[in-house]
Amino acid sequence: MEKGFTFLDEILHGVRWDAKYATWDNFTGKPVDGYEVNRIVGTYELADALLKVKELAAAQGYGLLLWDGYRPQRAVNCFLQWAAQPEDGLTKEKYYPNINRTEMVSKGYVVSKSSHSRGSAIDLTLYQLDTGELVPMGSGFDFMDERSHHAAKGIADNEAENRRRLRSIMENSGFEAYSSEWWHYVLRNEPYPNSYFDFPVL
Repeated sequence: MEKGFTFLDEILHGVRWDAKYATWDNFTGKPVDGYEVNRIVGTYELADALLKVKELAAAQGYGLLLWDGYRPQRAVNCFLQWAAQPEDGLTKEKYYPNINRTEMVSKGYVVSKSSHSRGSAIDLTLYQLDTGELVPMGSGFDFMDERSHHAAKGIADNEAENRRRLRSIMENSGFEAYSSEWWHYVLRNEPYPNSYFDFPVL
């Protein structure tokens, strides 16, 4: 592991996670280059900020489910290569039903340099501590559509309120939102703002 990075579950005791890119359950349809184990890595600064997120969420009856943190550059490159391939339709309905695969880059869902590779971005959602049920957010993780935008129309009032709740918790813990993805946040004062790392998650 690169100096300055840690497995987030070692700091955030009791946090739930599902590192989607280490599994077959992601928009590429298979495990992604650089993700060798289903665990989530980030900078120590990210972990410390998420401790506050966890505390604020718990005070409202919610826990955190993490989907992605640090992302090796080789995984970003894998996304770009995948987006340039001919359409096979295997994951289209679940992840990008209303755009073409080639539009993922032009619409900003897939980028050549990701904030995740700097180690201080996180993809996450909330679940109810009493039941373990995920909080409805109006779309799933990595759903590449306007429905995933913070300002999306056509989602239920409670889904919009849940997005606002997550955003409030994150912004009050030092994070900035990304307008096109309700689940994606970047630490405001990230320690490596100009570094894109490529060590694998082992």
